[in-house]
Parts: sequence; C-alpha cells; structure tokens
Amino acid sequence: MRVFKFGGASVKDANGVRNLVKVLEETGHQNTFLVVSAMGKMTNAMEVVVKAYFDEQTSLKGALEEVRLYHQTILQELFENKEHSVYKKVNLLFEEVSGFLAWNKSPNYSFVYDQVVGYGELLSTTIVSTYLNEAGIKNHWIDIRDFIKTDDNYRDGRVNWEKTQQLIAEGVEENKLYITQGFLGSDDNNFTTTLGREGSDYTAAILAYCLNANSVTIWKDVPGVLNADPRYFKETKLLNKISYREAIELAFYGASVIHPKTLQPLQRKEIPLHVKSFINPRDAGTTVGKGIGIEPEIPCFIVKKNQVLMKLSSLDFSFIVEDSISDLFKLLHDYKMKVDLIQNSAISFSVCVDNKFNRLNDLLDQLSGRFKVVCHEDVSLYTIRHFNTEAIKSLQNGKDVLLEQRGKETLQLVVKH
Repeated sequence: MRVFKFGGASVKDANGVRNLVKVLEETGHQNTFLVVSAMGKMTNAMEVVVKAYFDEQTSLKGALEEVRLYHQTILQELFENKEHSVYKKVNLLFEEVSGFLAWNKSPNYSFVYDQVVGYGELLSTTIVSTYLNEAGIKNHWIDIRDFIKTDDNYRDGRVNWEKTQQLIAEGVEENKLYITQGFLGSDDNNFTTTLGREGSDYTAAILAYCLNANSVTIWKDVPGVLNADPRYFKETKLLNKISYREAIELAFYGASVIHPKTLQPLQRKEIPLHVKSFINPRDAGTTVGKGIGIEPEIPCFIVKKNQVLMKLSSLDFSFIVEDSISDLFKLLHDYKMKVDLIQNSAISFSVCVDNKFNRLNDLLDQLSGRFKVVCHEDVSLYTIRHFNTEAIKSLQNGKDVLLEQRGKETLQLVVKH
C-alpha cells in the first residue's frame, strides 16, 4: 500500500481538487491511502474562530461565516447541482461546530481548539471524497479519529501506537482507495485531538508505519525538498536524495517541507518518503531514505522567524551550574517553550525559544526573581547545514547578529531585524 498526503495548497480551490484527480489518474490509485489537509489557509481561519470564541464573541458568527463561504464557493464550482447530497453533508458539519460552540462549558483553550479546528480537515475530505466519486474514482472516506488514538494532551497529542496499530489492522482492507484527514486523532473519551501544526505529514507516517506501506508521498507546490525556503532565500536548488538522518536534522532545525515527527516512524521500518510536485507529478522530486548525507552536497539554509532570545545571568555572579540549568529546563517545559538553541558559559545561559503558546510573560515573571534577564523578542534563528565561507557571508550581510553557534556541519545565528 502507498500513502499519499495532499496539503492545503493542493486543495485550496476547485481547480486544486480537479488537479488532485489528474495526479491520481497519472500515478494510479489502487491500494492507496490519501491523507488530505484542510483547504488553503482554513486551519488559520478556524484558529480565528477559536480566538473569537474566547476573546471577542461579537465577531464569532462572522469568523465562522467566512469559513462557510470559502467552502461554499468551492462546492458551487465543483457541484453545479445544488441538490447534491454533499451540500447537506457540509452543512451538517457546520451545524456540529456551531452546536459545540453553543453548548461547550470548558474554559480550556487547547481542548476547544482541537474540537473546532479539526473541522477544516473533515470539510476538505468530505468535499474531495465526493468529487473523486463523481469523477469515477471510487473511494472510501474514513474518520481518522476512529483509528489514531492519542492521550489528552490537546494541540499536541501523543500517539498510543499499540491501540492505533490494532485499530488500523482491523479496519483497513487492501486493494481499496481510502481518503482520510491529516492532523487529527482522538483520546480515550473520543474527544478530538490534534497532532501539532503541520501534523498531516505525521498522520501519513503513522498510517504508513501501521500498514507496512511501500512508500509515502507528500505532494507539494514545490518540486521537492529545496536547500532553502524560496519565500525567504533566492536561487534555491532541489535536493535529489536525502538520508533519513539528514532529513531529521533539517526538520529539527525547522525545515518546513517535512514535519519533524514524520521521519522517525518511517526510518524504523525503512519506508521511503517522496516529496513531489502536484503541478508536475511525473518529475522525480526528492527521495528520503536509507543512505549517506544529501545529493548534491550543498549548503542548506533554514530560518525560524518570531523567536525569542533570552540571556540569563546569575544575580550574584555565581556560576550557572547543573542544578540551575535543570531548574531552567523545568520552567521552559512548564511554560511550553520549544527550545531551538542553547549556549552557556560559567555565569550566563542563552536560550532561543519558540513562544507558540504565548506564555512568555508568565515565564519572565518566574525568571526575573532569580536571574538577570535580557530578552529579545521577534528575532530570527538562521541555520546553515554544510556551511561554507560564502554561505556564512551571504547570511551575515548587513544583519545584527546577537548570538552565533558553530559545530562541525551546522552554523546557527540569532539575528535581530
């Protein structure tokens, strides 16, 4: 069995859905499992709904209506018959969201987030599955929440592999075309959980692992894995082959093409991962698999924006030793800070973090009683794998470098704009 994952950009409008049909016609679709993300930027739009629910109830109806109109436009372009059953299915999904928001009593933001935001995937797969059937590509729509079981760590659910493996083994038959949602799972109480942003790649890897799949293909709007993000860097080049280890390194440092958690289950069973263009599906793209390094071996540039750099020093000039560092990491964990870089000396400790849960001010309150804290917000963390002198010069040019860290193959710079 093969697993294909189509991201939001591939199904952002009616033409995208039609193109998905062409990709399947060119590649074949027997014994294939399709994982489909929310359409376009609908995850962001659903996040706006959640924010309105908590912060600005007056704008809630309008935020949800915007999501409804977006999908309605795509429906009208794909299904001219307004009596088609798909309209009813989509309306029912919106009624479910509205109903949840009306009766929910939980003040837990992350819980509400998972119950609401996941409808982006449920809507997209309902529309795509129905259109595939209309186009003569018979498929089986399934609710991934019935198969991927996680704990109740909302917004970042941890997979219960044993239970998930059992459910997939019992519920999935060979020689069929399945379509399901990325990003989602459910806990023991059958409440929806999500696997973290960009978690649809991870969904594909979980399915591939449990199905002993032949391969996973991630279909993107780029030719494959590039040595840099073309939104931020000029003159990018395609990487033809990457080893699992190199891909995990790139993902760890923030390369956006492959989700960091995606690679580990694939590596364990040596399942190759292809990253290909849904615009030119016959092109080779990039293959991630067993092997050495990258081909071609050229510098790879990664940037993480909107980071926070904290420089901590002891108030009495005493050494920052193991127990201090242990306390610091516990605080970073407690306030859900993702650590991207650390550097320490005898009396100082620098850490670059991603404040994705907006807990920075609470953390700073805790730290300021024990340390002298200098905090730089909205900095960028640049990483160069396989750096050379020319690559370093191109990155440092005209930038205010706050921190530099260099290893044998990796250079990292924290830069203030």
